[in-house]
This record gives sequence, C-alpha cells and structure tokens, in this order.
Amino acid sequence: MLRPEESGRTEGATSVPWRVTVVNHQRTVGQPPYEQARPQGQPLARRDDLRIYGTVGEISCVDASGGTRWTHRCAGRPNAAHVSGGRVLVTTDSLEYTPWGFLGPALLLDLADGTLIAELRGQRGAALRGGRFVLGLEGYEFFDTWEHDRDGTVVDSWRSNGHYIVGTGIRVVEVARNLPTRSRVVRLLPGGVIERGPQLTDPQTPRPLVLEDGTILVLDAGVLRAVGRRLDATVLAELLPIAPDRLSGYVGALHRDGDHITAVIAEPHQGHPTRHTVHTWTIALHPRT
Repeated sequence: MLRPEESGRTEGATSVPWRVTVVNHQRTVGQPPYEQARPQGQPLARRDDLRIYGTVGEISCVDASGGTRWTHRCAGRPNAAHVSGGRVLVTTDSLEYTPWGFLGPALLLDLADGTLIAELRGQRGAALRGGRFVLGLEGYEFFDTWEHDRDGTVVDSWRSNGHYIVGTGIRVVEVARNLPTRSRVVRLLPGGVIERGPQLTDPQTPRPLVLEDGTILVLDAGVLRAVGRRLDATVLAELLPIAPDRLSGYVGALHRDGDHITAVIAEPHQGHPTRHTVHTWTIALHPRT
C-alpha cells in the first residue's frame, strides 16, 4: 500500500504533469458507494439560461426566471441529459424490467420546444458540437458507440463503450463485463478507428475525474491512474490493489473537492458478500515539478 510520502510510477513515457500525496486513510464498516441518484431539485443539464430537469415520467426545460419552456412526457425515469446545438439527448431508466433490464430509451429532443426528434437506445452519452452526440451500449453482444447527427441518424460507429471524455477528440474509459477484461482507455477517431491506450484491470471502473488540462484520473482495481491527452499513463497511487480474480463485489468511487481527491473502495467480507469494509482515502493533488 502507498505510504503518504510516495506517489507516481510511470507506465512508459508520459507527459502527465501530476503527482499525489495520500493525506489520510480511514476504514469503516458500511455500505458500498453505489452511484447516488442526482439530488432532488438539481438539473440534469444546463445550457446558457436553460435548465433540463427530469422526474419520473417527465422531462422539462426551465429558463432563468423559473418559467417552464416545455415539458415532454416519457415512460421512465430520466437519469442524464446532454445539450448541443439546439438539441438535448436524455437517457432514461425503465420503470419495468425488460429484455434490456431497466434500461429505458434515449430521447433526442428539440431544445426549443421539446419535440421528439428520435428515440434511440443507449446507456451513456456525451454531447459533441453542432447538435451531434455519442451514445454507447454494452451487453447482449453489444459493445458499441454510435455518433448521431442532430436528426438522430448514425454517422459513425466504434466497437467501444464506457465513460466518455469529450475535448480534444473523444476518449473512452471502457466499461464491460468480461473477465479477464480487455478494456482500455482509448480515443475514437473518424471512420470507426480506435486508438488504443493503457490496459485496465477492472472491467467496471467507476466514473473517472477529468482535470483542467484534460488528464483523466481512473480508479482501476484499487490503483489510481492518470491518463493524459496522448493516452500516456502514470500510476499515481497503489491504494488497495485488487487481483483480477478477486474483483467481484468490490465497489469504488472518485470525487474531487478543490485540490483534494477522495477515493472510496468497498471491500466485501469473505463469506459475507453483503458486508463491506469501506476504505476512504483523502489524496492531495499536486502539479509535477
């Protein structure tokens, strides 16, 4: 385990300009850090003076004065929204179990009036420029990302899926269910081309953090990794390294508060899979000099 004064092991040549110091490590017995629902009253997305809200059965657009511009009825529970170029893409959870589990449709709406443009299928999305979006799906032989134009038409596709980071191109921290995993951090290039970066150990990495310079922080099987824009990688901290054959039941999360990172890993008790030791690290983030 990393001592507080240790940080940074490079995986090949890297330009990642960060190092860390572990400030504190606490252990408690409790519940895993399952992804929490968005706090009540918080919008799913913001764009200029508009806010997109979602409640069970309804999506709404509210302006800065609090007036409702439009509402759109839906069959499920909206969980995320992405806005670009006069369009909004809303992913939903189904209220009933279906062949896709509790995955509901992804709705492409006109931002001006809430008119349905297209009903799509996907778990995670991200906004590109000009009313375009990427939308990904994993399971039942799917491990795919599609780029949709403002009318919902597929204009490109890739055999990849996961957490999307849009900036200089589209990077993906891949998420799949296979063990051993073949997931990586990759970049999606035009024409379905994939530039492959560092290999991951955990097939279900939690949502990563993105720093101001575009560096991605990934909590991968108990190891905090930094991945730069060029897909170069550095191990910042070996917090609680987990062997690939022991990953079942572990749950992790990353949060940022200013110059500090909080990493949480819930470790299941042997023979008692519903009981967990919850490890919480407070980590100071420093520019590398």
